Amino acid sequence: MAIGKVEICGVNTSTLPLLSSEEKDALFQRIQTGDEEARRKYIEGNLRLVLSIIKRFSSANENVDDLFQIGCIGLIKAIDHFDASLNVKFSTYAVPMIIGEIKRFLRDNASSIRVSRSLKDTAYKALHAKEQLTKRNQKEPTIEEISGEIGISKEDIAYAMDSIQSPMSLYEPVYTDGGDALYVMDQISDKKNKEETWVEHLSLSEAIKKLNPREHEIIRLRFFEGKTQMEVADMVGISQAQVSRLEKNALQIMRTYLSA
Repeated sequence: MAIGKVEICGVNTSTLPLLSSEEKDALFQRIQTGDEEARRKYIEGNLRLVLSIIKRFSSANENVDDLFQIGCIGLIKAIDHFDASLNVKFSTYAVPMIIGEIKRFLRDNASSIRVSRSLKDTAYKALHAKEQLTKRNQKEPTIEEISGEIGISKEDIAYAMDSIQSPMSLYEPVYTDGGDALYVMDQISDKKNKEETWVEHLSLSEAIKKLNPREHEIIRLRFFEGKTQMEVADMVGISQAQVSRLEKNALQIMRTYLSA
């Protein structure tokens, strides 16, 4: 996947404009009055954001031009739905929309691929072993434990399990204790991107300084060490629901700082 090339979809990426915050604000005010020329300039001024995001999908076996076009669709949707009165940076709002559009494209393309019989067999063996280990040990097993139980590498198990899963929203609730719900995204660890620099850095190190020691530790474990909320709860010595509430509060503090 050659992202380093200059021409993407006929666009010379080396000549893409760089807009200041003041220029973006002025253009967005014009967009709200129906100014199509301002809308075009605003889109062009944010194409570098799309380019920075599609680099995160460098391992996907997709043409970079296709990903760029899909990312641009996400960008346009973000522009059309952005509410400047929320005091949130446009990039903060647009990034998840662009990523979501690309992920939907990759998911829909992958869904047409037939899952092989051997993959299904591996997945079903892993599911059976998971059930047996859970009953035996009274807790959900790790992928390493499942691997040891059935003698199949954890990489092959993960790939097989992923191949038979139906798409699920990251915001689908999986548990509630009568207070804040825990969502699918709360159960997922993200080790792949923990060393990557986020778009525009978002003054992240300064935002983290606004947290108290416990909130700082939870954010570090969750987003820099790639731990799940359950793992963090065990390490910190509190419940998963408490971790969820502290995490949400910490993210809100950081979001408020970053949008100031």
